[in-house]
Amino acid sequence: MIKYFAIALVATYTVLGGLSQEASAHGSPVREVSRTRSGSASWIGESGTASYYGAAHNGRRAADGSRFNQKALTAAHAWLPFGTKVLVTLPATGRTVVVTITDRLYSKHRIVDLSLASARQLGMVRQGLGEVTLIPG
Repeated sequence: MIKYFAIALVATYTVLGGLSQEASAHGSPVREVSRTRSGSASWIGESGTASYYGAAHNGRRAADGSRFNQKALTAAHAWLPFGTKVLVTLPATGRTVVVTITDRLYSKHRIVDLSLASARQLGMVRQGLGEVTLIPG
């Protein structure tokens, strides 16, 4: 019985491993993490698709409790701590902006949602989406 369980476990692991490699090959965000001397992980960057909040979100509560202001340089990210400063670069234009994480993002297709002011500074308002890189700011 244990033999069959072990075979099933290995087969499941193999299938899931193949699916995760396939998913990463189809445009999922790339995260880079390094280890410090103490062994703890530290985030060193991420690349992927960015979008920006529409005017309908202006004045609503963000996940950190503040009111969203489309004129502020803020952003939503899936897991970075609130208050984290992030340098966002749009390689297509060469422009950069430093934003503060104030909200959460729940998307498999985007790594960050920017405020309107941040998107304007990057020059991506007309397109609505852009491929960006994030590094600690």
